[in-house]
Amino acid sequence: MKIEYPIRLQAFLAKSGCGSRRFCETLITAGRVRVNTKRVTELGTKVERDDVVQLDDETIEPIEKTYYFALHKPKGYVCTNFDPNEKLYARELIRINDWNLLYHIGRLDKESTGLILYTNDGDVANKIMHPSHQIEKEYLVSTNREVMRADLLKAIDGIYIDQKRPYKIKSFQLLTKNWTRIVLTEGKNREIRKIFSYFDYEVKQLCRIRIGNIELGDLEPGEYRQLTAGQIESLIKGENAKSSKSIKIGKGK
Repeated sequence: MKIEYPIRLQAFLAKSGCGSRRFCETLITAGRVRVNTKRVTELGTKVERDDVVQLDDETIEPIEKTYYFALHKPKGYVCTNFDPNEKLYARELIRINDWNLLYHIGRLDKESTGLILYTNDGDVANKIMHPSHQIEKEYLVSTNREVMRADLLKAIDGIYIDQKRPYKIKSFQLLTKNWTRIVLTEGKNREIRKIFSYFDYEVKQLCRIRIGNIELGDLEPGEYRQLTAGQIESLIKGENAKSSKSIKIGKGK
């Protein structure tokens, strides 16, 4: 990850592992960043190689090495990097020296399991999360009762729950009476749970098994693997793996 100076402050923060570029913008506007001891709140600010940048009074520096990981998040772990009310952080399952520089791309709620991506590359994270790429996310969903095809067909057309923009699924497959495969391209907050709740289903298990061309594969809960630059490049381009014909259901998968 070559750094070219001068560089925008939000990009500098992102390359230092502070979060996605969009999140780093919020750090700046909140007044948490100083450059050469002066508080900076303007997003257009650029920094030079010799400038000293601090976040919450702690000096930060970008690192040249980039990391990309696929993690199987277990149930009960949170994707946020800090919450005073939580003790189990998914990021801490990735046991490398620079684990504290990693942050999640997208998220899974505490009760959900499956594939979550981690990186220290803010530019890449921003590209992957941008809705224009329409990257597929594939899930296995277990419900308390049999799912009706008619309900999911309505979800493909789009349903209005609590926002002006509709909640939609791209496709689905009924695997058994209680297990369904769902593919999304957006991923609003708790989108699948809200869609199923809208039709009066209770979600018992929710596991993400694919993001674009990256599959959960045989990773067990808590396990992770490093991704290649080629895999990430294909992901950004919007390349999607075909839905697996052989799917393990139950036991959190």
